[in-house]
Amino acid sequence: MALDSTKVKANASKHKAMSWKRLRESEKRIRREVREMLAEAERVDQEEDARWGAGRGDELPAELARRESRLQRIREAKKALQQRARECAEAEGQPPEKAQQVRPADKDQYNFTDPESRLMKGGDGFVQAYNAQTAVEPVCQLIVGQTLTNEANDKKQLEPLVGAVERQAGQRPQGVLADSGYCSEKNLRYLASEDEPQKAIEAWVATEKTKHNAPPPAAPRGRIPPGLTRVERMRRKLQTKAGRKVYARRKAVVEPVFGQIKQARGIRQFLLRGFEKAKAEWALICLTHNVVKMHRLCHV
Repeated sequence: MALDSTKVKANASKHKAMSWKRLRESEKRIRREVREMLAEAERVDQEEDARWGAGRGDELPAELARRESRLQRIREAKKALQQRARECAEAEGQPPEKAQQVRPADKDQYNFTDPESRLMKGGDGFVQAYNAQTAVEPVCQLIVGQTLTNEANDKKQLEPLVGAVERQAGQRPQGVLADSGYCSEKNLRYLASEDEPQKAIEAWVATEKTKHNAPPPAAPRGRIPPGLTRVERMRRKLQTKAGRKVYARRKAVVEPVFGQIKQARGIRQFLLRGFEKAKAEWALICLTHNVVKMHRLCHV
């Protein structure tokens, strides 16, 4: 099977997103404005009390309420970014007490329309999106596994995607074709499954991006040198004539599926907001693709 991912726009505008740095700046500005408005209201109130007597209660409730509401939303956004930064730190292996001290980077984004979506680089530049993952079998181009994530990087998605194939197709794949976005020592070790050889998956995973129409590197000669990493061994494997031939099938297997979904059916953006709803929508999109494929196969 071939693995690949595509960025699907979230039902949210990137212009409704704010960075951690901008959130802090906006919070300071609005707090200052609230203080100034309260001071102005107090000044006006004192002047009117002196002129008309106490008890009129003149103030600026609408403006204050609007700013207080905005300030509350900004504080909630900051809290969400802080929680996300701590979770990322713990996922990277930092102890909980140290992870609690981690703060978001200035460029970390929070989207007010769909907070669970992320700013990702797609074919049209940076968009507010989710990262849709698919595993496609090579004979009929059926989607045999799918997942959705709000992480832009694919390296952490290989294992969940293979797991999805096992659950959704009922068996572990025998072979995997994947681009360099999925390449890492950890992923290649997982596919090799040395502790459980019966679960080993033959892999053809690109180790680096190659320029379009670039000539293939010379095939390696002689025995494999000892001490090579898994990535280095995979690089040698894909430089062989047999390795290049097998890997060349990847694009023809998985990329037409995204073309059919995005171009033929016009599905470029999710209709629903929130990770769980977008996840269910992507599952339905993949199911629809398979139904259309199977209908055509039955009528060939």
